[in-house]
Amino acid sequence: MKLTVTVITRNEAANIAGALESVQWADEIVVVDSRSTDDTVAIARRFTSRIELHPWEGYSAQRNYAAEVAANDWILALDADERVPPALAAEIQETLRRGPTTSGYRMPRMSYYLGRWIRGTDWYPDYQLRLYDRRVGRFNGKRVHESVALDSGTSGTLQHSLEHYPYRDISDHVTSIDHYTTLAAEEWFAEGRRTNPLEVALHRPAAFLRNYVLRMGFRDGTAGVLISILNSYYVFLKILKLWELQRGLRTLAPASDPQSAVASRRPKFARKPNIDGSAAADTTDEGLPGDERASSLRQSR
Repeated sequence: MKLTVTVITRNEAANIAGALESVQWADEIVVVDSRSTDDTVAIARRFTSRIELHPWEGYSAQRNYAAEVAANDWILALDADERVPPALAAEIQETLRRGPTTSGYRMPRMSYYLGRWIRGTDWYPDYQLRLYDRRVGRFNGKRVHESVALDSGTSGTLQHSLEHYPYRDISDHVTSIDHYTTLAAEEWFAEGRRTNPLEVALHRPAAFLRNYVLRMGFRDGTAGVLISILNSYYVFLKILKLWELQRGLRTLAPASDPQSAVASRRPKFARKPNIDGSAAADTTDEGLPGDERASSLRQSR
């Protein structure tokens, strides 16, 4: 069973090399770029000849377009800030070699934040349905936190984790929260959801307790405390922005360009360990591996 890896990009020069390097074992790699103004496309061409330039239509639409132009029916959808480590790569290859027993597969995703791998809070295991048969699955059209919806059947689960490098630092994290809470609030409002001051007040402490206690963020030390605080802030800000919309204090914006508040912030990767503790390769300022290798390493949201 052949596989196409898809990655959607805009101004991901700092990240794209690591993402594409980690999936050189795939039968095909398709990059769908939305008018990058940096070196994203030039870097991507060093790893694949399948570069599709496509105007931004939203996260789900871009992902679905990437799947539509792929040569193969089985798709692995990745983001530029994710990496497929060798163990997950081997598991995916073996699953396809034996013949899939379902139409899609979820995989746990582990994030690297403030110098450590996070194994608690809402961030882990953070299952993502990214490996799927495009004939029976598509991204669901949500403005934010889009996911694959299968026409029928249930999904399987892979054992090994996808690696995620979501934020450069706390400032980068807060900037992202502002962007994505706007999208989430607008989606809620369009769906007819409404809120009230009591919900605004109560959800933040409840979200903190869920992250730090129930989902054992305390095991992640200082990083776990900060993630729990910022995750609860995310919930608070999302509900507050919904309240703002329903009071008519702000109007719905058009579908947000990924470059508007987030894509340009993408970090360069410093030398960070893999999940198994082994050292990762250095990257140059252009986002390319320091020794110019294009071998399997790790992969891409």
